[in-house]
Amino acid sequence: MAITPYTIEGKKLYEVYVNGFDARGRRLQWRKRGIESIRKAEEIQFNYERDLAKLREEGVPYTWDEWFKLALARMKHTLKISTVMKYDTFLGKRVTPRWKDRDLKSITRSDVFDVVMEFPGDEITLNSKKCLLKCIKRVFQMALEEGILDRNPAIGLKVNVPEIDQKVLTNEEAKTFLKEAKITQHRFYPIWALALFTGMRSGELFELRWNDIDLEARIISVKRQWTSKTGVGPTKSKRARQIPISDDLLLFLKEQKLKSQTEHVLPRLIEWENGEQAQITRGFCEMLGLTPIKFHDLRATFITNLLARGESLARVMAIVGHTQIKTTNVYLRLAGVDVKGGTDKLGYQIPADQTASVLQFVR
Repeated sequence: MAITPYTIEGKKLYEVYVNGFDARGRRLQWRKRGIESIRKAEEIQFNYERDLAKLREEGVPYTWDEWFKLALARMKHTLKISTVMKYDTFLGKRVTPRWKDRDLKSITRSDVFDVVMEFPGDEITLNSKKCLLKCIKRVFQMALEEGILDRNPAIGLKVNVPEIDQKVLTNEEAKTFLKEAKITQHRFYPIWALALFTGMRSGELFELRWNDIDLEARIISVKRQWTSKTGVGPTKSKRARQIPISDDLLLFLKEQKLKSQTEHVLPRLIEWENGEQAQITRGFCEMLGLTPIKFHDLRATFITNLLARGESLARVMAIVGHTQIKTTNVYLRLAGVDVKGGTDKLGYQIPADQTASVLQFVR
């Protein structure tokens, strides 16, 4: 910090230079030249030093880019690496280029709407927009919880996505599917069978081990899953759960154990490891003339078949690991349970077969 005199064309002038750091360690510098008196220069220096002290004590507003980088660093302590990577890629490509140096507090609800819904040259799907909005909301919510913001500008915005027409196998189709897979000795048969009898996710099945199964107590403990991005980790809900073993499943598991020579229950097929199970499942269904489902739809088939046959919603939620009832309710509607019997009380009937009466019309 200094006041430096200098002369131009015989006239004495002064330069004021002040530098320091703000509350987050960013270097700040102020310089002013052409000051005509030492008194004025001292006044300017005093004001600069006061502003610098204020910034050191009170801090300065975060820009979007600064807070987003800090939020990502904090997410790494609570979220899966794959989830953090999704935030980094999704928001880094679409949002940061537009908001990079914007004061975080200056971003409005309208700004959020524009970046999600009215992006120039937009070609992303409604599902991607919904995911984008969810990511933005979370980043702002973190700032709100830290006391950096007093409002979340993304709250109240919503992307309406039409409900996906979930495909499932009917009870008879499931029987045909398993029968043909076994007869043809399809390499995915044991994987498909266990999926249809437990409702387990692909990654949970991939990592299922014999020490997770108690054949005597007839219980499968689902404790972990495998993904290509993060390897072995906790289940999607981060909670362990137990699945009861039915009579048919017990027989199947005993047969599998006699054949198995590894700690894993199911064969570790290269196609499965490469993520090709959805394509292979659909292709087999099409070959049999069945509903063309994908691998994950085997889980939906398991859930809808249980619900359609009167199993309680709470018990199904516990078996498949749903933490929110709205998730299971989707399958409840798919199974038709919520409308079953709804037309039984109509006040009219289909006429019974009987001898027709001959009516004579007289003019």
